Amino acid sequence: NPFGYLLSNPEPTVTAGVVSGLDRNIIPSGRDESGYYLDMIQTDASINPGNSGGPLVNARGDVVGVNSSILSRTGGSEGLGFAIPVDRARRV
Repeated sequence: NPFGYLLSNPEPTVTAGVVSGLDRNIIPSGRDESGYYLDMIQTDASINPGNSGGPLVNARGDVVGVNSSILSRTGGSEGLGFAIPVDRARRV
């Protein structure tokens, strides 16, 4: 919840998950999107509007990526999550 987008709950939340792949290339599915997302981190942690843009951290609390998108068959928060690697995010 990086920007204080609190869904009627003032408490911060944490979603646990596992990094299940590195260097993944994905094609955006949105109607107004084009191109590719390259070298993404794949995770099974839920990514939804409240935590997109927030940090993906390892067990030590080190930021390893920025949560950015999800590939979901249902359109919900269940599916494959993707994060931008932190070294690329720092350059922006």
